[in-house]
Formats: sequence, C-alpha cells, structure tokens
Amino acid sequence: MIKYDLNEAKGRIRFLSNRFICHRCEGERVHRQNSDYKKRLETGLIISLSLMILCFQMWKQTQEKKITYKDMKFAINVDNVPQTIQERRAPAPSRPSVPIASEEEDIPEDETIEFTNLNFEEIPLPPPPLTEEIDESIPMFIPHDEEPFPIGGYAAIQRNVDYPEIGRKAGMEGTVLLHVRIEENGTIKYIKVLRSLDIDSFTKSAIKAVKAVQWEPAKQRDKAIAVWVSVPIKFELISGS
Repeated sequence: MIKYDLNEAKGRIRFLSNRFICHRCEGERVHRQNSDYKKRLETGLIISLSLMILCFQMWKQTQEKKITYKDMKFAINVDNVPQTIQERRAPAPSRPSVPIASEEEDIPEDETIEFTNLNFEEIPLPPPPLTEEIDESIPMFIPHDEEPFPIGGYAAIQRNVDYPEIGRKAGMEGTVLLHVRIEENGTIKYIKVLRSLDIDSFTKSAIKAVKAVQWEPAKQRDKAIAVWVSVPIKFELISGS
C-alpha cells in the first residue's frame, strides 16, 4: 500500500516538473516574440524618421534657390493727341416783353369785334339716320330659348309626304333638307331648299308636307318670335310598296 502511494507521488512530481518546464519554454518563446516585435517597431520608427528628415532637407534646398530676373527694357511711345475743342451753343432767345400801357395819343386803339346775334331756329336740323331694311327672306340666326316644333311631331310631316311615282319606279331614295321660317303665329312664310334630289318632284312633295303641318313658334323669354329652322324630309321605299 505504501509502495503504491510513493509511485503515484513520483508520477505527480514528474508531471508537475514537465508542466513547469513547458510553461517556462512557452514564456521564453513569448518573450522572444515580444522582443522581436519591439525591434521591428523600433526599426520602422527609425526608417520613417529618417525619411521625414530627408524630405525636409530636400525642401529647404529647393527653397534656397534664388530666382534671378533679367533686365527688361520697355519703350513707351506717346502720340500727339489733338486737343478737344468745345463748341459753343447759340444763346437762348430772349423772352417776349410784356406790353406796357402808354400815355401817348398817337398809338391806335385795339380793334374790337362786334357782337353777332345767332338765331338757332334758322339752323337746319340734321338729317335722320339711315335705317336699313332687313330682308326677312334671307336666313339668319335669331337667339331663342325654345325651339319651334311641328304640332304632332316630325312624324306628322312624314305622314303627309307623297312619294313621287317617278321616283318610286326608279327606286330612288334620299333626304330633302329645307330651311323654313316659322312666324310668331306658327305659320310658314319662307322656305329655302338646302339639299334636294335629282328629281324636282321630291322637293315639291317635301315643301307640301311641311306646309300641311301647323307649327308651335319659337319663344324667347316666354314671347313668340320668328326664327329659321332646318327640316329634313326622308324618302324611303318600303318593301312591297
């Protein structure tokens, strides 16, 4: 039992001694590294200081150089400038003298204009202004609030259309456009043809259909007025007719 304890103690002593030796070697290695780092740092500082001193010395040498200038001669030529002559302005005209009353009798008296009596009744009156007569047969726009419309609607005009027999046989179709003047009482006074077909019978039939219908006149501020209105009349053939 005692022998076993001694061997264990020896083993521990050897372990501790080896560990101490390792720590010592590690410390020496770290010390060597630190010393190498210090040497490198010192060497770098010395080199940088040397370079700085060398740069300062070179800068001083460049500053000490003297700049020499050559003598330069300038020639100045002065031309004879003519003297400026100022022109004298003409004197201003004298002010008119104020007339002064004189006591001499030889000076003639001022002439006076006799008073004239004017009779305004004898002056002729101006002519009356010229009045131009408005031709109602010429279409023109008249402003209005309500549009005129045929009583019974535009369908009532189409019902009164008589299809021309010659147009029916020729198979002609189209639209006749009329410009109609609706008076204040709803009657038609003037009709202008804006667009017609090749056969005159279509235009006559359209005019007859428009006149056959009574119209409601246009109004402006609730007052009936005469205006022009466009009325299209269509001519269409119905199949079987």
